[in-house]
Amino acid sequence: MKTHYLEPNNGEKMSRFNVDIEIVNYTDVVMSERGLLDRAKVRRLTIPGIVDSGAAMMVLPLAVVKKLGLHVKKDKIKVKYADGRRGTRSEAGPIEVHLLGRDAVFLAVVEPKRETALIGALVLETLDFLVDSRKERLVPRDPDSVFCEIE
Repeated sequence: MKTHYLEPNNGEKMSRFNVDIEIVNYTDVVMSERGLLDRAKVRRLTIPGIVDSGAAMMVLPLAVVKKLGLHVKKDKIKVKYADGRRGTRSEAGPIEVHLLGRDAVFLAVVEPKRETALIGALVLETLDFLVDSRKERLVPRDPDSVFCEIE
């Protein structure tokens, strides 16, 4: 099992700030695109999220996972919290994340007692956002589109 860091673990103070994020059940999206589900029935929620570039993955509250009817994987993953605690958590998805005009598909760690989403580095990198800690905002590296460096 791979360990996923949910929050910074090196004692370093990371910039954390709030943004609204839309989470969509991607299975519903696919069914809608295939004509098997009315587009109006695609489950989606806009929820508050905390940007934390020191965290690795997207983390969602269990209540959001349930409301969206997301598939929860049977196998658990290991997680480590900022305070050093370790545990195991489920992953759920797939989810389509909409953030500041950009979107991509991810899995998310399920956190039972959490009330907001945690937006980690994988989401930020995939959507090609830079963190402006001073102004507490996300800045697209290229304002016109996601920029992807490949070999």
